[in-house]
Amino acid sequence: MTNLKAILFDVDGTLSHTEDAHRAAFNDTFQAEGLDWHWDHDLYRRLLSVTGGRERIRFFIDTKHPNLKKNEGEQGLGDFVSRLHRDKTRRYGDTVASGRVRFRSGVARLIGEARSNGLRLAIATTTGRANVEKLLSENTDTRTPFDDQNIFEVIGASESAAKKKPAPDVYLSVLQQLMLPPEACIAIEDSHNGLRAALGAGIPTVITTSPYTEDDDFSGARAVVNRLGESNRPFRILHGDPLNKTCVDLELLRHWHSQNG
Repeated sequence: MTNLKAILFDVDGTLSHTEDAHRAAFNDTFQAEGLDWHWDHDLYRRLLSVTGGRERIRFFIDTKHPNLKKNEGEQGLGDFVSRLHRDKTRRYGDTVASGRVRFRSGVARLIGEARSNGLRLAIATTTGRANVEKLLSENTDTRTPFDDQNIFEVIGASESAAKKKPAPDVYLSVLQQLMLPPEACIAIEDSHNGLRAALGAGIPTVITTSPYTEDDDFSGARAVVNRLGESNRPFRILHGDPLNKTCVDLELLRHWHSQNG
């Protein structure tokens, strides 16, 4: 059995419940452009099956507003989508900078515990690196068990992979940079696409569900919980052996990691 040496975190929905902030940024961008588009919770949940903000906009146009392509042409439509995505990214960054997007319950605690026990930490996400760095910057300070946003040795973001999740590319890139085999790592994800990506790279995976993904298929996960949890805010175990724990700690992660997939 290979010992656990690294924890690989997804970002959106895993480190933080960012999706409402992303959705609001999309809707504010659409309004600023004079578009009558509005992505409510249910629609956005369905759109999350498409990974990547730019790709999500394009999918929405192709399926709901196909005449735009006829009117704008492929080049014009591509430029339009890129402009929307740039504006959306700026708006999302402003929201994160306001301090309104915080780490999920148990995230800072688990990161601090992993760090103090010598585990390596990395990120594997389909969001842009700028979004990741902004989120880390706003969530690392003296109030957390760590105050160094560079605690993540590798940040695998959308720029790191030719294909986005559920393709395993970003995880394979992170493994290569860490110079570790997949069986020495565990991934923490929140979605079906993220699970498929991690498993496709051969990495054992734990799921922390989010309001947008709680109905996803998580077959193949070592464990599924509703949150990492804290002693005063315990998790709810949906799949896996909790070892009589009330939150996901390093001992429990190592237990799940050691189990056969």
